[in-house]
Amino acid sequence: MLPRGNARKVTIYLNQDTRAHVEPLWSTILSFLRHKHVAGATLLRAEVGFGSHERFHDPRSEYAGEHVPVRIEFVETIERVEELLPAIYDMVTDGLVTVQDVTVVKSVSKDARHEIPEPESSRKIVVQPAKLVRIYLGEADKCKDECLYEVILRRLNMMGFSGATIYRGILGYGAKRHTHKAGRFHLSHDLPIMISVVEKPERVSELVQAISTMMQDGIIVTSDAELHQIVHELPETGAVAANERPAR
Repeated sequence: MLPRGNARKVTIYLNQDTRAHVEPLWSTILSFLRHKHVAGATLLRAEVGFGSHERFHDPRSEYAGEHVPVRIEFVETIERVEELLPAIYDMVTDGLVTVQDVTVVKSVSKDARHEIPEPESSRKIVVQPAKLVRIYLGEADKCKDECLYEVILRRLNMMGFSGATIYRGILGYGAKRHTHKAGRFHLSHDLPIMISVVEKPERVSELVQAISTMMQDGIIVTSDAELHQIVHELPETGAVAANERPAR
């Protein structure tokens, strides 16, 4: 349910037959808005209209009837509209999108009037210093006949580090000046690999020492970082509901 106050109305103008893959684009946009829990959206079909091509379209014309203009309207908070607009811009490749400042004076749901609001968990952001560790190696690097990056990931998990993410590159070269890239049919098995870890500063030396003994070639880079961690607390007890370990 929308709160009272400043909001924005988004209007998306399309043709009824505009497609997004196999589905009508208007259907794809409505499904997207519903998936994003937008407060509500309406599809309106016009009786007659014309667009940038300056051709009239109306349901009575057998040729032009399928091109009848439609529009989708929804009202949301300013923050939510700014969050949703980039995805809408990507979807609307042939049409018009407008945004208008509005004021919500009343928003009531019949079902919501009888609901007892559930207590919401409070949220706070904990800021603390951290270290960002990046481990660069090749996809073909091995450790006792196993993929080295998989061995490293298991080792970090066993040692209790907070988390790690593996990225596979599409093109790169290293100290040996050999170019590594994905083949036409993705058959290359020596693409660049980067493992990213965010950890407490006091544990970085332990991490570097453990990983460096497993690597024949590669680079380990550390840099200072500032960790902004979102923590949820239960309102009655103040117990932390989220994992407090640094996230990657």
